Amino acid sequence: MDFPLEPLAVKLVILGLLTFVGFNVVLSITRYVRSHRKLWKFPTDSPNRIFGHLFDYPGLNDEGLAYQRDLVAKFPMLSVMWMVNMPILLVHHPSTLNIVLKSSNVKGTFMDKLLRPWIGDGLLTSHGDKWHRHRRLLTPAFHFDVLKRYVDIKNRCADILVRKFEEAAETGTSIEAFHTVGMCGLDILLKCGMSYETHCQLLGNEHPYVEATAIIQDIMVDRFFKPWLYSDFLFSLTPTGRKFFEQCKYVHHVAETIIRKRQAEIDYQMQKSSGEEKPPCQDFLDILLTAKDKDGFTLTLEEIKDEVTTFMFAGYETVTSITSWALYSVAEHPDIQSRVHEELDSVLNDSDHTDITWEDLTNLPYLTMVIKETMRFHSPVHFFHRVLSKDTVIDGKIAPAGTAVSCELYNLHHNPLLWPNSMKFDPNRFLPENIKSRHSRAFLPFSAGSRTCLGKNFAMNEIKILLARILHRVTVRLDPDHKVEKCERMVIKAKDDIRLLVSAR
Repeated sequence: MDFPLEPLAVKLVILGLLTFVGFNVVLSITRYVRSHRKLWKFPTDSPNRIFGHLFDYPGLNDEGLAYQRDLVAKFPMLSVMWMVNMPILLVHHPSTLNIVLKSSNVKGTFMDKLLRPWIGDGLLTSHGDKWHRHRRLLTPAFHFDVLKRYVDIKNRCADILVRKFEEAAETGTSIEAFHTVGMCGLDILLKCGMSYETHCQLLGNEHPYVEATAIIQDIMVDRFFKPWLYSDFLFSLTPTGRKFFEQCKYVHHVAETIIRKRQAEIDYQMQKSSGEEKPPCQDFLDILLTAKDKDGFTLTLEEIKDEVTTFMFAGYETVTSITSWALYSVAEHPDIQSRVHEELDSVLNDSDHTDITWEDLTNLPYLTMVIKETMRFHSPVHFFHRVLSKDTVIDGKIAPAGTAVSCELYNLHHNPLLWPNSMKFDPNRFLPENIKSRHSRAFLPFSAGSRTCLGKNFAMNEIKILLARILHRVTVRLDPDHKVEKCERMVIKAKDDIRLLVSAR
């Protein structure tokens, strides 16, 4: 049978498809051009026509941080950075940050995409209804009654940490802050969050989990400055990409092992009680495994794994960085260390009173000021990203929908309009009268708004306990033979650690 119109029909279909594709390409280009024209109205340093500011940034180091301070001094409200031809709006003043923090019209960014192979779609990277459901289910894990139970565990882990500092004092050898504090932080996190014992502080070497997260972060940061590797498929074809996904696989294996072990324990306890009595929730993982909202919503195994991986990264990295930089700061300023010693002696004046109790945590005002100034000066958590889902007026100009926004906390904490002489380490900035005279959003170490860090009280309690226990027993000073240099990762670290010389008090 003949179909004389078939070739014509095929041609018309092809023509229609080409017209549709062509129309959408033209529309996308038009939107792209209009979007870029709007962003050119925001303050910016003159970029290279091809690479933008990609090669202007000195590096993820002290020079790069100095570049950021110069940038915020020049543009104290906000500025645009062009990554090749991709603009990122940098906001670093309360008035511009507030618009992003208060807006419900923001969503995840390409940074979330880079993070997901590692931490999945947990609280840090999820958005919308999923984020709200998970936030509601996880909030009970950080209630004060739960946090109180962790104080003794943190003190027991601190016993081992303090012993290491005392041994360094006896032998006259230097101690590496990030490594030593990090092992203690991991020990605390696994015991408090998952009732999981690894004896990681006693192993002597770096824990493989810590090594894996360090490798992942190094590769992620390098990938950020190579937009041509944003595709997971293309990235997985490179040797570095294969190494990245291999380390992610190991991290996920650790999380899955912990989850399966705890689930088996819960199932066994339920069997013993014939299912009549629900086992009491002891920690973060218990709450994840047994959480159920009023609509009967529970978390899947994959979602639990994502939240565990997120919790382990956020809880371990943040506390390690803040505590280590605080030790660096008191070692660098003997007068500040002396005041901390005086306060600790007045609180821990009984020889049998070596632990930090729940009540003690609220009776260490000067140590708390030192910690806060550490978080301002060193800004361990130094940024977070969002994408605008609709046109938004920021600083009197329209930022179009789809604009990537980077909330630069390091820049905020060194903004000369908010922090005069920002490179001076001064805990007195956090005296009550000074806090009162400053904008409430000038200091955001744990972000703010609806997405403020859920574990901030858990972290602050741990930091206070570790610092108080260490500094009550020893005096620290910087090793003059070791140069301390910063490097930017997901948190700000020390490139080759911080070496401290220790003497007994």
